[in-house]
Amino acid sequence: MTSRSPHEQGRATLETMTTAQNRAILDQAEARADKARASMPDTKPAPAGQWDADDETTGSYVKEERGALRRVAGLGTELTDVTEVEYRQLRLERVVLVGVWTEGTAADAQRSLTELAALAETAGSQVLDALMQRRDKPDPATYVGSGKAAELREVVAATGADTVICDGELAPGQLNQLEKVLKVKVVDRTALILDIFAQHATSREGKAQVELAQMQYMLPRLRGWGESLSRQAGGRVAGGGGIGTRGPGETKIETDRRRIRSRVSKLRKEIAGMATARTTQRNSRDRNATPSVAIAGYTNAGKSSLLNQLTGAGVLVQDALFATLDPTVRRAQTPEGREYTMTDTVGFVRHLPHQLVDAFRSTLEEVADADLLVHVVDGSDSDPLGQIDAVHTVLNEIDASAVPELIVVNKVDAMTEEDMLALRQALPGAMWVSARTGEGIEALRDVIAQRLPHPHIDVEVLVPYDRGDLVARVHRDGEVVEEAHEAAGTRLTARVDAGLAAQLDGFAAPATED
Repeated sequence: MTSRSPHEQGRATLETMTTAQNRAILDQAEARADKARASMPDTKPAPAGQWDADDETTGSYVKEERGALRRVAGLGTELTDVTEVEYRQLRLERVVLVGVWTEGTAADAQRSLTELAALAETAGSQVLDALMQRRDKPDPATYVGSGKAAELREVVAATGADTVICDGELAPGQLNQLEKVLKVKVVDRTALILDIFAQHATSREGKAQVELAQMQYMLPRLRGWGESLSRQAGGRVAGGGGIGTRGPGETKIETDRRRIRSRVSKLRKEIAGMATARTTQRNSRDRNATPSVAIAGYTNAGKSSLLNQLTGAGVLVQDALFATLDPTVRRAQTPEGREYTMTDTVGFVRHLPHQLVDAFRSTLEEVADADLLVHVVDGSDSDPLGQIDAVHTVLNEIDASAVPELIVVNKVDAMTEEDMLALRQALPGAMWVSARTGEGIEALRDVIAQRLPHPHIDVEVLVPYDRGDLVARVHRDGEVVEEAHEAAGTRLTARVDAGLAAQLDGFAAPATED
């Protein structure tokens, strides 16, 4: 047995004394407690309350108790119903469509729901069922009325849907009330189109435009938990306003609104800067007197396919709604060799959200500033005239209704003889093509060349051979009537615009001898 040092012996003695003293103190405390209980009257003790526990602020918990983790039985956060999750990114949404038929015929309402189903599938959803209701106007509270909302809830439960899509733009109150009744996520037509645009935007400008439209749509539809989520302190901390001024401060929903407004302002400035570059490009084409042709029309009408046929652009072609969001500009030539530009623009749709029209205004200016509008119509659609009306509505909103228009009926290879005869009577001046097979493309090129603005100044000049650049410009931007090569240079009889005529003013050709 090893002997301990004096220091270790002293520490052991001190620990023994401390333990004995603590035991003596505890014994005395228990004796006093027993004596107090014996002196109290024999009554039934009161039930334990929340204030009967030891005071946690006086250090009564030992370190081990405060650092321990205890499992509480009967509590958990695992969801019993996955449809309660609001945002699902990795799971295909199962949707039920709802439409309110307020005007027009039943066939029109059916076509609108069919288009809504195509939009939902483009967004990546699976359509389970579609319901339609006839009303004078949508119900201001739940869009379909309380009774129909209860019936819709049963349909949602029976199909196992997790989302309801309404064929119209819902007010914030309608959206909130309908979600409370249905217990699933509710989306309107505007939010669905915005979601598709967000999926397909690729360029920096396109993404900024879509984000701006989403922010404008989201701002009046924010939902919060009220003042309980205040983010700024009131009273003395906020500046010492005194009695009557102490409050919860700015709530979470107010903070979100302020941030969205700040983001909208920033996006508007960014898009304005991008629009300046686009305007510079258009002005450059105007200075060079290059005519411009804009291809517009309903979504999925075949605009990109037509651009590929006319210019060989190689633009993405996809059988989907809103496959093209970013405008594509390509050069083309008339059969006489005159150059012009063709621009493929974003497709339109019925009830196109005004937020998108506002956000894409800089892009749609390509249509408003064009010399000729090639309006592509899907001839195989069940309602091509309705598509034309929808496109004209958007053209009026962007002040492009005055642009000369050439209607081109596409997909004639998928049309029946009866449909073609009926549509020819309604559209007597239209061109009939098939961008897939190439039918009618050459005739369309000739008509576009005829409809382009023509130079109006007749000139007869003798251009020296060292100014071949002017001869090339006359061929490119003007219309050459006659050309001859003489000893002094190239004699041209042509029609040109005012700018080119001014440059040719010093080369007037002398009269020829008979």
